[in-house]
Amino acid sequence: MNELLRRLPDIPILRNRCRAMAILDAVLSPEWEYRYYSFDSRWGDGAEMASMRNGSGDNWFIVFSGAGVYGRGFDHEAPNAPQVLDAVPPVFGPYVTEPAFAAHDGSPLATVCFWREPRDTAWGVSAADRGGRGLFELLVEGTPEAYRDWAENYYETEVSLSAVQHVYALQPLTPTVLAELDPDIEFADLEQDIIQIDYPH
Repeated sequence: MNELLRRLPDIPILRNRCRAMAILDAVLSPEWEYRYYSFDSRWGDGAEMASMRNGSGDNWFIVFSGAGVYGRGFDHEAPNAPQVLDAVPPVFGPYVTEPAFAAHDGSPLATVCFWREPRDTAWGVSAADRGGRGLFELLVEGTPEAYRDWAENYYETEVSLSAVQHVYALQPLTPTVLAELDPDIEFADLEQDIIQIDYPH
């Protein structure tokens, strides 16, 4: 797990990757509650938050802020390991204790966490002995082909590789690209998502 997360790209590339995955999910899954990947560029106090929820209890959250990046993942099939949070640098303390990332009773949930400050040259990782690898494989792989394959399986529909490549390059959405992804969706349907994700337009 540690080796996998240390393959994450530099902070700007990771942020762009999270935004691309979020806007693709917004197109393929118009109902927010059914989306797998999300991104909130206005999460709060100058911080942005990317997230993954699979509907079965697995999730991850990644906070982008002036302090750098803090990420936390939880695999519901692995033992809860809140002790991994002890290794997180104090600068990310507010995100470690963020209620939105905790269980309903406020207790911390974690299988793995990772972080990187702007001056760092590598990712710091603290992980449980097992679990969590499947949470981040697509994010680490980072290719349009990997996302297309995942989306076709998850959404049970054909997904245009050229459209995914367009989005992964963070090019503004066009009518052609939207039609390739979902012929029934229009720009007006995505207006709020584009703003929230801070996707180029």
